[in-house]
Amino acid sequence: MAEQSLVFSFFLIFTGAAIVASLALYTRQPLLVAYIALGALLGPYGVAMVTDTKLLTDISHIGIIFLLFLLGLDMQPSHLIHMLKKATLVAIASSVLFFIIGYAVGFSFGYTQTECMIIGIAIMFSSTIIGIKLLPTTVLHHRHTGELVVGLLLLQDVIAIMMLLFLYSGTGETSDSETMIIFAKTLVALPLLIFGAFIFVRFVLLKLIQKFDRFHEYIFLLAIGWCLGLAELANLVGLSAEIGAFVAGVSIATSPIAQYIATSLKPLRDFFLILFFFSIGASFNLSLVGLIAIPAVILALLVLSLKPMIFRFLLNGISESPSIGWEVGFRLGQISEFSLLIAYIAAGSMMIGEEASHVIQATAILTFLLSSYVVIFNFPSPIAVSDKLRRD
Repeated sequence: MAEQSLVFSFFLIFTGAAIVASLALYTRQPLLVAYIALGALLGPYGVAMVTDTKLLTDISHIGIIFLLFLLGLDMQPSHLIHMLKKATLVAIASSVLFFIIGYAVGFSFGYTQTECMIIGIAIMFSSTIIGIKLLPTTVLHHRHTGELVVGLLLLQDVIAIMMLLFLYSGTGETSDSETMIIFAKTLVALPLLIFGAFIFVRFVLLKLIQKFDRFHEYIFLLAIGWCLGLAELANLVGLSAEIGAFVAGVSIATSPIAQYIATSLKPLRDFFLILFFFSIGASFNLSLVGLIAIPAVILALLVLSLKPMIFRFLLNGISESPSIGWEVGFRLGQISEFSLLIAYIAAGSMMIGEEASHVIQATAILTFLLSSYVVIFNFPSPIAVSDKLRRD
């Protein structure tokens, strides 16, 4: 994409986003819906005014990285460790159940065994972006409900990374022995990354912050460099950039400067997240709607109805109250941005056909939209329609 067309694309996206956001607020609709609808309208399968969706997706990925970094800034390490221990069994059991549901739906519509497995894998996870975007940063992060949501999402991210490694091994680019080596490296890399991050923060980063804390521009640049640097390091050692960014945030969460950094980076995060939701809408091939509408709608309805029930049942098994179980379930009642990545990789490697790939994409979009409505009308969130429920 040439420089001029990139600038023009940004003009269309953000001017259009401002217009549709105004309409959404007047009609009391969630802004996420507006951004996805705008992408479908302006993208290559709509009026084709924005065509390079791959570049936009790559750029928007930075928003996810910042989102996880800001989340980490609000999490105390001791609380996080306790919650991860408690939520591990729930994350594993729920992933197995969701896989069975997805596989069964794919099988009932006559997809191949491989396609059924990929569909099952795709609905195992909940959206980190939706879950955290609709989680009040000043209320629930320091409460039990927020910690459960975050713990489950992080554990699902780890499982998703393992699934992505499995898919990469199926592309023919890696042998079975190479795949096992990658798995082993991943298991070793995560604790080393965490240990290294905390050592670096203690002996280098905090000393720099203390020495130059009066230079706000320097603190801003240092925070961005630390976030993106650790995200890229995590990516290089076989983890995800999101996990690296989260570790970067947690490693400085106990510092007095953490809240200042969080406040400074929120506008930057929102800039990139608008691009992310726009790219979701723009990447969807509208001409396939007739073929995939029925399986996608059925799968989306099953996800929206069964995920809250399953999470509520499993959380009740570890002594959580029904109200907390329902809220966590509804907040995680969609599939994930990882699901879109799984669909792209599997389709690109010819493991699944275009139709099965778009079933996953359509299910993701439907569950993103519908679960957002459920949360903003019933639970505290930064974009809740009701003033009573709106919490930043």
